[in-house]
Amino acid sequence: MEVVQKFLATIITTCLVMITTTLANSENQPRPRRPIANCKPSCGEVSIPFPFGIGPGCSADDKWFEIVCNENKSSTGYHNRKPFLKHLPKVEVLRISTENSTLEAKSPIWFQGCPNKGNGSSLEAGAFNLTGSPFSFSENRNRLTVVGCDTFVYIDPGSDEGIQNLRAAGCTAVCPNSTKINSTNESCQTIIPSYLQAYSINLDLSEGCIYAFVVDQAWYGSNWSRNFSKIAKMEYVPVVLNWDLLLDEHHPDITRRSATHECYSSDATSSIEGSRLNCRCFGGYKGNPYLGTCEDIDECMELSEDSGPMCPEDTTCVNTRGGFHCDIKKGRKVLIGVGGGLGALVLIFSACGLYKVIKRREDIKRKEKFFKQNGGLLLKQQISTCNVDRKTKLFNSIELEKATDHYNANRILGEGGQGTVYKGMLGDGKIVAVKKSKLVNQGKVAEFINEVLILSQINHRNVVKLLGCCLETEVPLLVYEFIPNGTLHHYIHDQNEEFQLSWNMRLRIATEVAGALSYLHSATSFPIYHRDIKSTNILLDDKYRAKVADFGTSRSILEDQTHLTTLVSGTFGYIDPEYFRSSQFTEKSDVYSFGVVTVELLSGQKPVSLTSSRKRRSLATYFIECMEENRPFDVVDDRIINECSKEQITALANLAYRCLNLIGKKRPTMKQVATELEGIQKSI
Repeated sequence: MEVVQKFLATIITTCLVMITTTLANSENQPRPRRPIANCKPSCGEVSIPFPFGIGPGCSADDKWFEIVCNENKSSTGYHNRKPFLKHLPKVEVLRISTENSTLEAKSPIWFQGCPNKGNGSSLEAGAFNLTGSPFSFSENRNRLTVVGCDTFVYIDPGSDEGIQNLRAAGCTAVCPNSTKINSTNESCQTIIPSYLQAYSINLDLSEGCIYAFVVDQAWYGSNWSRNFSKIAKMEYVPVVLNWDLLLDEHHPDITRRSATHECYSSDATSSIEGSRLNCRCFGGYKGNPYLGTCEDIDECMELSEDSGPMCPEDTTCVNTRGGFHCDIKKGRKVLIGVGGGLGALVLIFSACGLYKVIKRREDIKRKEKFFKQNGGLLLKQQISTCNVDRKTKLFNSIELEKATDHYNANRILGEGGQGTVYKGMLGDGKIVAVKKSKLVNQGKVAEFINEVLILSQINHRNVVKLLGCCLETEVPLLVYEFIPNGTLHHYIHDQNEEFQLSWNMRLRIATEVAGALSYLHSATSFPIYHRDIKSTNILLDDKYRAKVADFGTSRSILEDQTHLTTLVSGTFGYIDPEYFRSSQFTEKSDVYSFGVVTVELLSGQKPVSLTSSRKRRSLATYFIECMEENRPFDVVDDRIINECSKEQITALANLAYRCLNLIGKKRPTMKQVATELEGIQKSI
């Protein structure tokens, strides 16, 4: 017995030394900047926690997180204090959360045709613009909501920067014929675009009172989901903003951990680039982790008040740092102590032998969990029910980590709304592109599996080949053939004196893309609609041959069917207007998008440019106007005007004009387009 006690004492002493050393090291880690003394903790009824602060020196950066506390005197003489962001003075703060890095603010309501409301925003300041700041509208918490009859509403991000990657978002509220006039009993909701920092709401004119707003879905769903008349009388609704304490020279990329809290870096929410600092209290503690003031929760007091006693009757609840335990009565402690000592020895010796077995099982379980999480079971089911001729290789995670140098930032080829693409080299020396998807919810797993299934069925020289996938990692991975020369968008719009696309190359690229789309529409077992044709989704190989890529939003459509959606998906400037209005996608919607790409090749201009005059803001609209006024050469790129004949330009322009017909049924099929392009190419 004495030997056992000495052995246990040695183990306990060693553990205490290790814990003391860890805590000492954590105290030496760099900390976020602290506020000066005597900072005000609140403004009116709103608590202002760090990293926010009222006045200079009280916030994390003396800029974006600084709060101004304005004093307004009401008609009753009461002085009401309201907090605003100093450098975003239109943003009135309602609540700040350090737990999930969010901020609630006042959001305007857009009215149209409503008595005593006028048309436009309910707040004089309108929607606030967060561009350039570490704030963005929360994609997960907010919803675009419209109340009215037979009206279509959509969000206009209102920014020319990154316009190629902005996604449209809109919805339609429909009323029965008997309740259309002056009715506000119907509504619709849809999500908002990712990384949204500025917007305006566009209402499609219809009869009766219409109002729309971006709102915190939790607030709307629990209080007002059908009480539309009360909302119509309000001046604002709450909206949730994400905030990022961005990592830069003032806030370096640090990882700090103590006994009560931890700080770590993660992807920013206000931009697809950059990282932010996250801090959180561990379970059993509460407070402000950004100040390192997480304090112990007395579970025996707080939890017992809500759910009754925490421990059985023959035990006593004892609070500990970060938790609690149930203390056994003294009469039983001696017997349990002796048995526990012997049991500890058995566990120590058994643990060494079982460690490897447990570790191996944990790895297997983790891979099985990720396999199910990433849609592995769905993929197996789809493969067993679909005609997938070409088998896809399943890569293991270790192989892809080595291929991408552990996903080194220097290996990044591009980033988009669906994920990041890395350049990699397999063990046999083959160069590949590895697409690492973002963490997605269960609804988007089907989108990932959809891309795998579609690419597995495609075997065409002008479509990017899928080599395989990996489902045993936290995020799903796709492995493609590597296309070395980048996107068509780069060669059209980025001036490069060393290499420019000639007329012959542009015509050949258009012919190759048309052939690929014709194959997808009519040569596969089921028609496949790409749904996001644009110049950034067309890659060029080492011989500058076109390769159609990015099938994340594609759909395989049964014969004589179209696809009806509740959320319009696509890219501004390329979206078929007929699809945008009806939410009904057909093969002619791909034809319209191809028509825009053809005009890009012909003109060298971007599909949308908010910096241009209103008349030339939309390339498709301006091109149609030039064609109808019989002046097609006004849009031809000066770099190719002398390389081709007028007949060839006229032929290509007429074909693009037909593709851009606003009535989908009057557009040619992609098979007809490919045939005509081959004829133009042969005339050279």
